[in-house]
Amino acid sequence: MTFDVAEIRKDFPILDQEAYPGKPLVFLDSAASTQKPRQVIEAMAGMMERDYANVHRGVHILSQRATDVFEGCRAKIAKFMNAGENEIVLTKNTTEAINLVAYSWGRANLRPGDQILITELEHHANIVPWQLVCQQTGAELAVTRIHDDGTLDLEDFRAKLAGGKVRLVGCAHVSNVLGTVLPLEIIIPEARAAGSLTLIDGSQGITHRKVDIAALQPDFYVWTAHKLYGPTGMGVLYGRHDVLESMPPWQGGGDMIASVSFSGSTFKPAPFKFEAGTPAIVEAAGLSAAIDWVEEVGIENIAAHESQLVAEAHRALNQIEGVTIYGNAPGKASVVSFLCDKAHAHDVGTLLDRAGIAIRVGHHCAEPLMQRYEVASTARASFAAYNTVEEVQKLAEAVRAVQEFFA
Repeated sequence: MTFDVAEIRKDFPILDQEAYPGKPLVFLDSAASTQKPRQVIEAMAGMMERDYANVHRGVHILSQRATDVFEGCRAKIAKFMNAGENEIVLTKNTTEAINLVAYSWGRANLRPGDQILITELEHHANIVPWQLVCQQTGAELAVTRIHDDGTLDLEDFRAKLAGGKVRLVGCAHVSNVLGTVLPLEIIIPEARAAGSLTLIDGSQGITHRKVDIAALQPDFYVWTAHKLYGPTGMGVLYGRHDVLESMPPWQGGGDMIASVSFSGSTFKPAPFKFEAGTPAIVEAAGLSAAIDWVEEVGIENIAAHESQLVAEAHRALNQIEGVTIYGNAPGKASVVSFLCDKAHAHDVGTLLDRAGIAIRVGHHCAEPLMQRYEVASTARASFAAYNTVEEVQKLAEAVRAVQEFFA
């Protein structure tokens, strides 16, 4: 498929509106959640209109059709990531997937003196669960430094790994603040050689580049549907099957059991033993449609388009006096965080909103990273397949106007 952003935009009905009278919507907050193509909306509506029932338990035709859709989503995810179907656990989001690993694997395996090694640029979802499990097990949380440009300090990573205490390395594939693409081709094999498992937070990674699990070989890779043009309420935990099988269930209830009596219960094999209760059935239909849409457009085409947008954003914002961009790693993904010396980030966000431009402001669920740069918050523009160079230029014009307004 030839990439044509004008044609792409036709798939997104929400973009065809004015945020305020005379101000067409410019949506630059896709790192928080992408907009949904018509194909996803229609798949979810169609599921509710024609095929909805609970899954796995029913013998009637609607339950069978719903189960086919739900398990078909698992199969589609596995193919999309080049992984095994029995290695895909369906969760409600990335946060739940990380908590699942932290509580199931962590509580069963961590001991006093063990370490979980993360990085300075992690989202709270890849910090707080480990802190909680460390408190319960006596393990320690260690943190790898980053350089000022947002790249990982590999010397510090190797030094901490060499201590022999690290049981799991948890890191983002792509920083949600800086856009840094971490060198997984170095991190994963070196962690493995040191006897450590790896968990990759792919929330910002799988949206921007091809993820081949068989090539990367992490132990865990987690992501969420709503950042891949799919619905909220649906997340993915890839886990190496032998590791998943060794882990105990972390929630109990219906559908994850083999048998139940008052004297005890037995459980299904992985991945099903981690999927207690009624799952996100309609959302599975939406995620399947989102994957189909991404594959039709081509993730490589999306990545190339986004690279043009982020390059234009850096060029245009760097020309505005008093604007500082945070995150200048080579090959960064399409996230641009910045500050204006004349205005607080929240004022920037409010004024841009009145111009019809939606960006994110705040600490972006990465307070330790804000502390690393000695700032309270940043403004963040993030781009997706449906954004245009003209929208990036509107962003720069609006930021320039903010600087002039507060001058």
